[in-house]
Amino acid sequence: MQFAAIADIHGNLLALEAFHRVAQTCIICSSGSLLMRRLFSVCLLISLCAPIGALAQRRVVVTRDRVVVTRPGHPIRRVLPAAVIVRPARTRVVVAGALLFLPAVVWTAAVVSLPARDRLVWQDSESFNKDEDWVESNFGIDTKGNALYFELAGRAELNYADVTFNNGEVQTVDFEEKVRTPGTYRLLDFANGRHVKTVKILARARTPHAKISVFMAK
Repeated sequence: MQFAAIADIHGNLLALEAFHRVAQTCIICSSGSLLMRRLFSVCLLISLCAPIGALAQRRVVVTRDRVVVTRPGHPIRRVLPAAVIVRPARTRVVVAGALLFLPAVVWTAAVVSLPARDRLVWQDSESFNKDEDWVESNFGIDTKGNALYFELAGRAELNYADVTFNNGEVQTVDFEEKVRTPGTYRLLDFANGRHVKTVKILARARTPHAKISVFMAK
């Protein structure tokens, strides 16, 4: 980020220097020249737009990175990554009311098979790369089912997952920052059926590329 900012400042200074040189030329030339007045106006516009474009570019980068913030009552107490790349959900889902965090469930890794296709009511996936470090993947589900599964392609270090239900309850699944191998895993069971609003998974790839696919089964 610091190098990008320095590059933006350097580019702005060059633009201003060019504007200054043209302005000097315009002063030397006849003030009644229509051509020189037009050239002066174009250079002024370029010098004003350059910093605006640089600022807009910096904003795009900044919105992808943020410090991990957990709400009051979140059961994960260990030190979390200083910054992550946030992947917003493709489908925006609103959870009404205050959130109530349930005690965390320590996840037990066990490779399973996905249920039959006619039992899967929702699925989505998110890819991430090793050079991105920690990535927060968000999934807007807003569907009722009996169990959540995820399929891991590539090796990844899993931190935790938050499963938010429609009544505002949040079940945190603690992966304990362990590296997992490719496979299909059960994320959470709720045999009586629950309406899941969102799922958030914090992970980082341990191979050049990794992908997490989340499934809801009925």
